[in-house]
Amino acid sequence: MDNFQFYNPTRIIFGKGTIAKLSKRVPRNARVLLLYGGGSIKQNGVYDQVMTALKNHHVREFGGIESNPDYSTLMKAVQLVRKKEIDFLLAVGGGSVIDGAKFISLAARYTEGDPWDILAKGVAKKLKKAIPLGVVLTLPATGSEMNHNSVISRRETGEKLSFGSDKVFPKFSILDPETTYSLPEKQVRNGLVDAFVHVLEQYLTYPVGAVVQDRQAEALLMGLMEMAPKAMRQPADYDARANYMWACTNALNHLIGMGVPQDWSTHSIGHELTALYGLDHAESLAVVLPWLLWHQRRQKKAKLLQMGYRVFEIKCQKYDERINRTLEALSAFFHSLGMPTTLTAYGIDPEEAAEKVAQRFEQQGWGKGENHDIQAADVAAILRLSR
Repeated sequence: MDNFQFYNPTRIIFGKGTIAKLSKRVPRNARVLLLYGGGSIKQNGVYDQVMTALKNHHVREFGGIESNPDYSTLMKAVQLVRKKEIDFLLAVGGGSVIDGAKFISLAARYTEGDPWDILAKGVAKKLKKAIPLGVVLTLPATGSEMNHNSVISRRETGEKLSFGSDKVFPKFSILDPETTYSLPEKQVRNGLVDAFVHVLEQYLTYPVGAVVQDRQAEALLMGLMEMAPKAMRQPADYDARANYMWACTNALNHLIGMGVPQDWSTHSIGHELTALYGLDHAESLAVVLPWLLWHQRRQKKAKLLQMGYRVFEIKCQKYDERINRTLEALSAFFHSLGMPTTLTAYGIDPEEAAEKVAQRFEQQGWGKGENHDIQAADVAAILRLSR
């Protein structure tokens, strides 16, 4: 196991009825900006719960943050924050709203240049000032409620980039499983796939003797598969939605990635597909991952064999057969959720996508994956398989 330092200051407030606790968690004298997405929180009762809890606070609103939050939209919020001297952000929604809040948190205090530099030039890690933020989670998927990561799109230039900064860990995150009852089945599907891939990006690399991290990752994978049918098809099953919500948080709160090599090449490729073709984040991951694992099966042999044996209970002694059956089982799980695993399922030409995405990786000029051995030509080969 590699040396590591673990830091996660986010307070999790979990369970039914916990939105009411906002009144004590948001500083009493703060000028609060409530951030949300398309307005579903005003239809499912979450907005009313939030505003009731904050009835004695000074609150302004900014809605309309998109899925895959757009830079131009977020910059409007940044201008509002500066104009109204906002000093606390409250993100109510899923990963896109939370990621947007994290960018706003840094960008509103950044005056040294173009705020896009926070992502494009890696400025985020150098910044010392940020507006504190809290979260009310309504769409489990990304783990953004308990990590320091953010992914932002810039549609005018076709870019989708990420940053990380300890300054944007949420001060608290309220996780009430009942807020998920009104989610469309597709969003629950996306959340399950997103969390599953998050675990695999940290687990499916090569062994380093990290028994605890491996077993935690395997437990999350098995738990997600176990809870998926009920979480998908029984919206008001509190236990199913509670486990779904907590699994998504644990899939990317950095804990299982401590002291182990990590991959994230599926995410890198998926971000380009989202930027180019508008696929949902989870959709982009599902059309890349099975084929990337096939392409990298020799480099990932030991962990593929381990996952097949422990997670999917594939115990055949012929290693090539076990790996093949493991990859088939992975795709079968995605398909059981109604998640396609090919570009052609979305009407995207794999050859065209391969050429466009590989060109972008060529411009970046460095290898991806845990061994930094996935180059532009490999990206093209992976996407050509997704047919």
